[in-house]
Amino acid sequence: MRVLLTGAGGQLGRALVASVPPGVELIATGRSGGDGQVALDLADAEACRAVVRTHRPAWVLNAGAYTAVDRAETEPELALAVNAGAPGAFAEALAETGGRLLQLSTDFVFNGSQGSPYRPGQATDPLGVYGASKAAGEAAALELAGARVLRTSWVYGPVGHNFCLTMLRLHAARAAVGEALGVVADQVGCPTATHTLAAACWRAIGVGRPTAEAGAETLRLLHWSDAGAASWYDFAVAIGELGVEAGLLEQAAAVRPLTSADYPTPARRPSYSLLDCSATRSALGLEPLHWRTALAAVLDQRRDANRPAPDGGARPEPGTASAPP
Repeated sequence: MRVLLTGAGGQLGRALVASVPPGVELIATGRSGGDGQVALDLADAEACRAVVRTHRPAWVLNAGAYTAVDRAETEPELALAVNAGAPGAFAEALAETGGRLLQLSTDFVFNGSQGSPYRPGQATDPLGVYGASKAAGEAAALELAGARVLRTSWVYGPVGHNFCLTMLRLHAARAAVGEALGVVADQVGCPTATHTLAAACWRAIGVGRPTAEAGAETLRLLHWSDAGAASWYDFAVAIGELGVEAGLLEQAAAVRPLTSADYPTPARRPSYSLLDCSATRSALGLEPLHWRTALAAVLDQRRDANRPAPDGGARPEPGTASAPP
């Protein structure tokens, strides 16, 4: 089965490349190309249509996105072009070629006001430009018969730019001078590790398991996160604790809880964005990891990547070792 992957150089893209199942012919794409990737600018709708017409994949796995939540408030046209224009262009071309689309989306399509986990079929109501652009991308993708949308939350991994790696740096820097970290404690969701999300993506396109069980083929909206719930404060505390256990930190910094009002940002965030993943987990046949367990695995991957290779050279970053030539 031929799969065209976007965002192959990003944190989720690298996890997907590293976990390509047998029987998948992967066409990896990235904005700049290189490292075995086909160059593809997701802001260029015609380029998105052309790459589908050229490679004629069975699935487009659209893991690429504009994810700068705050900057989107001043770059709405670019956010919309990438997050809505690209899936619309893919859907249009795939309708011609007969392929299907898995569109990655976000908990930020919800406003966070209900205080209970969001089910896949609930109405979206984003608070900012980023969430609105992703909601528009969902709608564009679902114009294609057989397309699926997989929403997730608080994604992080051992590479790239994410909250976990930022907190590791800040724990080290603040602990060294005896200062505390301030982290928002009144926004609740669930962290999701890239390796568990990648497994869900492959299952969602029918790889690694028959999809007839539990009605997986009929699902068009899916929710996936790791298990449990946390605030950003909880996540930051756990990163410090488990970072010490993994040998990535000599000492964790103290973490001080903040309110959203204490830490204003250009874009509003949902105060509660936990996703109800029960139907997706049943359909895909995947048991979730608790977010602390998944975090420990990510920190172990980060530690192992930082160790010198046996021959004295540098080890490849996690998620790059299995990249296609």
